Amino acid sequence: MKKLTTKIVAAIAMTVLLGSCKKSEDKQMDFTTLTKNYFDDKNKLNPLDATLNGQSQYNDQLVFEMTDSYRAEQKKFFEKYQSELALTDTTSLSAEEKISFDIIKWETEIGLDLLKSPTNLLPINQFYGTHLTMGQLAGGESAQPFKTEQDYRNFLKRMELYSVWMDSALVYMKKGLQQRVVLPRSLTVKVIPQFEDMITAKVEDNLFYTTIKTLPKDLSEPTKKELTDAYTKTIKEQLEPKFKQVVDFLKQEYLPASRNTSGYGALPFGNDIYRVYAKQWTTTKMTPDEIHELGLKEVARIKSEMEKVKSQVGFKGDIKEFFNHVREKKELKPFSKPEEVIANFERIHNIIEPNVDKFFSLQPKTPFEIRRTEAFREKSASAEYVQGAADGSRPGIFYVPIPDVKNYNYYADEDLFLHEAIPGHHFQISLQQENKELPDFRKFAWFGAEGEGWALYTESLGKELGLYNDPYQYFGMLGSEMLRATRLVVDTGLHWKGWTREQAIQFKMENEAEPADGIVMEVERYMAMPGQATSYKIGQLKIIELRKKAEKALGQKFDIREFHARILESGVMPLALLERKIDAWIAKNK
Repeated sequence: MKKLTTKIVAAIAMTVLLGSCKKSEDKQMDFTTLTKNYFDDKNKLNPLDATLNGQSQYNDQLVFEMTDSYRAEQKKFFEKYQSELALTDTTSLSAEEKISFDIIKWETEIGLDLLKSPTNLLPINQFYGTHLTMGQLAGGESAQPFKTEQDYRNFLKRMELYSVWMDSALVYMKKGLQQRVVLPRSLTVKVIPQFEDMITAKVEDNLFYTTIKTLPKDLSEPTKKELTDAYTKTIKEQLEPKFKQVVDFLKQEYLPASRNTSGYGALPFGNDIYRVYAKQWTTTKMTPDEIHELGLKEVARIKSEMEKVKSQVGFKGDIKEFFNHVREKKELKPFSKPEEVIANFERIHNIIEPNVDKFFSLQPKTPFEIRRTEAFREKSASAEYVQGAADGSRPGIFYVPIPDVKNYNYYADEDLFLHEAIPGHHFQISLQQENKELPDFRKFAWFGAEGEGWALYTESLGKELGLYNDPYQYFGMLGSEMLRATRLVVDTGLHWKGWTREQAIQFKMENEAEPADGIVMEVERYMAMPGQATSYKIGQLKIIELRKKAEKALGQKFDIREFHARILESGVMPLALLERKIDAWIAKNK
């Protein structure tokens, strides 16, 4: 009787245990399904981002993101996933799943906060947005594929939708005129040529016709003719008339009504939205005032380091005179052809390559290329990295604008390569996309504080990687760090403290060696994209802080290669989550 009872008890216990495991599996599966659905729904809402991320099923789609109906869809999306998170049992989630849970929670909260202000009345600016992305895709060298007949038909549909998108943009800009929610005059001036350049005397010269010149050889002649005729008709009858309409509106109505103020603080909802932007881009709870003060401290610290370089090279004037000396020094402008600029970046790549293994146990498989920025956007573009496809079919690309090669100053090119290419954005973004353990939504997530913070942190590795042997190149690294420090001051100055564009330019001219036209472009970038510029320095300082913490706690056990692997392996996330992850790694290895 006793044995039977024991068996029955054991059987009941096993049933309970199996049921508990099954229940745990169901919860885990439920969360896996949640993350998959989240990614799918996010792609439907952002088809251009989906294309950039290699999700090809959305290549024929375009949304009208400024419309009230679209914003209602966004609100529904954020609220849906907040509800689903509330029903999730977090006790059954792994450490990596808890990060996924917290990222979705963070994104949905900030998304709803962003929708509280009518920023959709500003659907176009000179720095980023649908009109610039569509131009990039049209060139045929970006993320939109042009290999098959279906690829061409996908973009044809997208072009047709783009003409409607311009209609919607005009509608909401006109609403903005009525409510005095308009761009600063200096930004409107920069937007006009971006549309003007899309109007050509011959359709063959139009950017949107580019890929017709390189139709795949395996297409039949009738198909080639049909696609050529369709692209020609869409460009002539839909796109060009809209480009003309946008240019006329911008010149005749919008420019005269554009504002003379520079920051978002001048808008009715400016202070409210800037607080949200500061939170969104830094992923912290820092106030605009705290960010501003931190920037001033960093500017002072870096300037003292710059003074040392000035003394090292034997320059006798003050620091402002040294900035001008660096800006105008002929030896730092040695190029006569754009190809020479690209070749110099290839040289930098070759120098660091033998040393990368010493610092990185984790390295990407995604191929990498350096290219000149396309002509249609080169005048107002910054150097940038555009991620490759997760399957390796498209390389990661480091784009370099060279609008005036004879005035191209290369004093900061070594640190620029580290930041935008290797081991900066190319390593970070490629490894994130290649990690099969991450849910898809995290492979393609972006948080500027960690992402840009990482890229800025990697600039400090230059000497160990074989660079900065020339004091001017080391000064270039300090100059780039100073650029990110002044951004904290200038971005908050413009949007929170009421600074003018001219005040911002003056502050940067007094603290940086960047050329004047580059500084103007930078300031106007901050004016168009509030808060984004604050992410770099905040993230860099957090990663430096975490490294110091790990070095102190682990002592002899600290391995720089493993520290970098832990920072990179899980992709980007809000800084508080990154700190939690590194603290757990330290505790495990202590």
